[in-house]
Amino acid sequence: MNDDLTPVIAASIRWLLAAYPAPGGALSRALAEAQARQAVTLAATLRYPSDLDVQLLHLLAPSGSNRLDRLTGCEPQPDDTAWRSWIDETVVSWAACLLADPALAAHAAHHQALTVSEHRATGGLRRLTDPGKRDTEAAPLLRHPDLLENIAGLHRPELLELLSANHAELF
Repeated sequence: MNDDLTPVIAASIRWLLAAYPAPGGALSRALAEAQARQAVTLAATLRYPSDLDVQLLHLLAPSGSNRLDRLTGCEPQPDDTAWRSWIDETVVSWAACLLADPALAAHAAHHQALTVSEHRATGGLRRLTDPGKRDTEAAPLLRHPDLLENIAGLHRPELLELLSANHAELF
C-alpha cells in the first residue's frame, strides 16, 4: 500500500495553479508554484498525519475536483481529467485558507511542528507564512482572500477546529 502523499500534493498544486494562475513570466510562475507547494504540502500533512491516514486515502480515493471545478467555473477538457481524480477537496480548501491568511499559515506550521506526525512539510515555509513583496506580486490571484473564499470556506471550520484543539486561546 502506498503511504505517499505525492500524487495528492502534485494534483492539488496543479489544480490551484490552473484555477488561480500567476501573471506572465517564468519567475512569477515559479514563485506561485513554490507558494502553492508549501500550502498544499502543509495542508496535506495536517489532513493526513499518519501512514495509516495516507493508506486509507489511497484505499478510499481522494474526492476529485468536480465540486471545486463547479465552484470556480472551470470546465476541464476531456483529456485533462485523469490527474484531477487525485485532488483532495479538503486539502485544496485548507491550502486556500493558508494562502489567504499568512498568520493562519504560521499557526498551522507551528501546530504541525508540535504535533506527533509521521509526515512533515519539508523545507521552509517562509514564502507561505511571511511572503515578500515579490511573492505576493507573483501570485496575486492565488493569495487573494476574496477570490479564494469559495474554496477556502468549504472546509475552513475543520481546519480551525484542528488547529484550535491544542491552542484554544489563539482562536
